[in-house]
Amino acid sequence: MLSQLNRQLEKILPLITPVSVLIGVLLGSHLSGFSYLSPWLFAFMTFAGSISSSFKEFVKVVVQPLPLITTLLILHVAMPLIAMGLGHVVYSNEPMTITGLILAAAIPTGITSFVWVAIYRGNIVLTLSIILMDTILSPFVFPYTLSALIGTKVQMDSFAMMKGLFFMIVLPSIIGMLLNQWTRGKIKEQWSGRLGPFSKITMGIVVAINSSVIAPYLRDFNAKLLGLAGFVLFIASLGYILGWLVAKLMRWKQDAVVALTFNSGMRNISAGAVLAVAYFTPPVAVPVVLGMLFQQSLASLFGYLLNRRYALKSDIPSLTVKSVKQV
Repeated sequence: MLSQLNRQLEKILPLITPVSVLIGVLLGSHLSGFSYLSPWLFAFMTFAGSISSSFKEFVKVVVQPLPLITTLLILHVAMPLIAMGLGHVVYSNEPMTITGLILAAAIPTGITSFVWVAIYRGNIVLTLSIILMDTILSPFVFPYTLSALIGTKVQMDSFAMMKGLFFMIVLPSIIGMLLNQWTRGKIKEQWSGRLGPFSKITMGIVVAINSSVIAPYLRDFNAKLLGLAGFVLFIASLGYILGWLVAKLMRWKQDAVVALTFNSGMRNISAGAVLAVAYFTPPVAVPVVLGMLFQQSLASLFGYLLNRRYALKSDIPSLTVKSVKQV
């Protein structure tokens, strides 16, 4: 029954996230009160994906770090510079909007990229390594990127941020890999198919909860906001395209191409929205919360395009990959 449900959810996956975004925006404050559940739901998704990985595979990524370093450079150097350059061209007289665009581009990679990479047969160990490394570096890299590009020193509670991300990503990942190692891969065979549909449903719930945050910012919708939304959509799309293009130019394997595409495009946009609202004026926060509206829909779109090109989901029975190839 669970396998059949998983296959049905895979068929409608491109609709799950846009519908979840719509539900979150429409319900607004009714859902935002459940934001305390997000860390636990993220932890479950991370655990469900990590049971297919082992420490041996993780070491392979660490000893061949070029894809990992390349992704981090795209996330924290290339995309912020692109956002700043295009922002000055289109919004030269609106420094707050430019700041918001840079902020949205400099946010660390999104945790849900883990789920998308697993679904489309990407290198899940590489993705885990990118998320873990970005998690460790984000309290230092993120504020100094903003300081270098916009001259603003962002004050963050680095310890609280590291603690939260540790329990959402690091700890469940370690537990999943330990169980994989301890059972010699049997847990993947027995539980990956069972956890698959619950992971997809959980992702929809998380998207809806996080999307409820942007509801107040869309009440005064006008032509200017529509134009900014289109511009944010364009910049967000460039992240996916840049990740795919660099991986293809480097002639990396198919699973690495998928991993770089999603990790270069996705952001931890919910954390970015919190930072934007807490430390900046509302005009700075608008591009960030608009990015939340598009992120999962773009993931669906680029997942569909990758699937068309590589037939990635033709025989996937569950959320997690059957095997992880070496980059």
